[in-house]
Amino acid sequence: MDTMAAIKQTFFQECEEQLTELEDGLLAIEREEGDLETINAVFRAVHSIKGGAGAFGLDDLVRFAHTFETTLDGMRSGKIDITPQVVKLMLRSADILSDLVHISRDGGEIEAARVSQMSEELARAGGAAPAPEAAPQPAFEPLSMDDGQPPVDEFGFAPVQISFDTLIAEDEAAGIGNAVKVRFAPKPELYAKANDALRLLRELGRLGEMEIACDVSAVPLLGELDPEGAYLSWDIAFGGDVDEAAVREIFEFVEFDCDLSIETAVAGPVMDETDAAETVQAILAQVAAQEVAAQEGAAKDVAPAPVAAVAPTQPEAVPASRPAAADKPAAANTQQAAQPGATIRVDLDRVDRLIDLVGELVINQSMLAQRVMEAGIARLSDVAVGLDDLEHLTREIQDSVMAIRAQPVRPIFQRMSRVVREVADMTGKSARLVTEGENCEVDKTVIERLADPLTHMIRNAIDHGLEKPEDRLKAGKPEQGTVRMIAAHRSGRVVIEVSDDGAGINRSRVRQIAVDRGIISEDAQLSDVEIDDLIFAPGFSTADTISDVSGRGVGMDVVRRSIQALGGRITIASRPGQGTTFTLSLPLTLAVLDGMVVTVAGQTLVVPLSAIVETLQPKAADVHSLGEKAHVIGIRGAFIPLIDVGSVLGYREDEADPLASVAMMVETENQSQCALMVDGIIGQQQVVIKSLETNYGHVFGVAGATILGDGRVAVILDVDAIVAGSRADAARSEANRKRSAA
Repeated sequence: MDTMAAIKQTFFQECEEQLTELEDGLLAIEREEGDLETINAVFRAVHSIKGGAGAFGLDDLVRFAHTFETTLDGMRSGKIDITPQVVKLMLRSADILSDLVHISRDGGEIEAARVSQMSEELARAGGAAPAPEAAPQPAFEPLSMDDGQPPVDEFGFAPVQISFDTLIAEDEAAGIGNAVKVRFAPKPELYAKANDALRLLRELGRLGEMEIACDVSAVPLLGELDPEGAYLSWDIAFGGDVDEAAVREIFEFVEFDCDLSIETAVAGPVMDETDAAETVQAILAQVAAQEVAAQEGAAKDVAPAPVAAVAPTQPEAVPASRPAAADKPAAANTQQAAQPGATIRVDLDRVDRLIDLVGELVINQSMLAQRVMEAGIARLSDVAVGLDDLEHLTREIQDSVMAIRAQPVRPIFQRMSRVVREVADMTGKSARLVTEGENCEVDKTVIERLADPLTHMIRNAIDHGLEKPEDRLKAGKPEQGTVRMIAAHRSGRVVIEVSDDGAGINRSRVRQIAVDRGIISEDAQLSDVEIDDLIFAPGFSTADTISDVSGRGVGMDVVRRSIQALGGRITIASRPGQGTTFTLSLPLTLAVLDGMVVTVAGQTLVVPLSAIVETLQPKAADVHSLGEKAHVIGIRGAFIPLIDVGSVLGYREDEADPLASVAMMVETENQSQCALMVDGIIGQQQVVIKSLETNYGHVFGVAGATILGDGRVAVILDVDAIVAGSRADAARSEANRKRSAA
């Protein structure tokens, strides 16, 4: 990748950050939680995207961003009232701006009519005409090293030739004009965003004749020089009539990334050569007189008189309307202290490689611990103590490396805001998205694979969950429906809830559709939970007609499969007339977990530690039989199912003796409790998860595999699948018993 391509890639990465800030700000304004600073942050985000796009010649993006920016400027100046309609327009504009950024990065066709329509709406909201077609920008050309150019010195530097022979103001010929002085001091951020100070100076030169001086006083010694720093500044003085607004327009892309001072002074008639000579002589005479006085000690504190004292025709300079940024104290140490925490961009493949190596480190540490234990080395020996230290260090390294990949769910939550707006418009419903827990961190791999499932769930919530506005009003509900997305950490997992305040699931209709499509028999006896679960059946849909939103029955079954592929579970809770809640439970990471190593029918298994509540040895008085094979165990006054893991997985035909087994009370994703029967417990161990589906195939009751310290492969149990499989077996056994009795 060449340098320019790398800079462009960095620009698009920063665009994603700016789009996130834009979305955050607009949503805050929509919730009436924003203030003037929020509006300014939104404006700066669009402004930054526009400036970077201009540097790379992305004209379509620049034109729309300019119109968007103009409307936002009207909002922050108070010229445009912030109404719900205006905020909705801003959100739709943000969607189009995001599309233009992605098209500019990835390629594709721009919907010119859609962009043009939105530009017209923005212009009408701002009370102005749409932005005209941007004039072609001169292409950036590096300084040529060919013959005929200024010679290069021994350090590789070449003087820059700047021509100011164009666009001399006509009023200057009459001897009247406005003198504009500019102080331009770039910050490091200006260069980091691929802006070029030289190009800005060239554009200034097109406005008229000017004098320019480069200030190099801030350049440090070579050993102290930061290659990414900004040490040069320029003082520019225009000799003719120059419009201050035109000067500010040149710097509007970079005004937040530099210290800029622009002053305008109304100039009087231009002096001829004789007057100029007399003025110079007067100044020199005055300076000489002051030097003599200073030598005599007569006027030690007398400051040199300004030029205006000998040239009364030039009035005092009028400061610009904006305060000069350059007038603020800018000590080097103060600026450095104000800088945010340093960050670096690292290729994701390198991070993945590091995580793989840490996983291998965990496995080797477990193997080493196993060898030490088998050798019979005392726990208090130096070897054992050193091994314990190695274990703690390995865990810290693993936690730190995993934290590198951890990212907040905020970006994907923000993406859903757009889905809500689009689906609501398509269905003719009014809906808003409320999010909580946006800073909840999850492994990057999990986040990347959550986009499609959450999109399906949001579309389903609006299309099938929320009622039409008129139906909501009849039911005594607000006309606008609410969809909530909540993320939180629970028991070492991340839980995401997607809920709506709609009509809830029509269970009678769901059951009838399942019967008509042959999913269940007509005489099937199903609980409310089981009826709700029919929504995840392949090909199931409650839509009467196929639309752009739903109706093909390929939504919720895809959601379940996607969530299960991540090692997660999804459950439904619905209340008629009040709404429906989908709950996703996902692992924090797909790499490492803490597990309990157990034995079942001669097999070594790993049970996720996050699912285990407690372990106990069953007593005869606590174990009770239900039917031929079903058992329950009494724990502190409550009875919970007792499940033989070996029987469910097919390791043995006959159930094990509960009194000779160990019971592990576990909690499923729907908060129900069961007791898993295993033959014995080996111990607790941190294991590295290896995907079984990727390397072999899907196996019932198995969430993955790992390598133990002794080199053996052990499967990781899927607790929820084991419990669900046991209940299905019990239901089938009961149905067979009833048929036999009949």
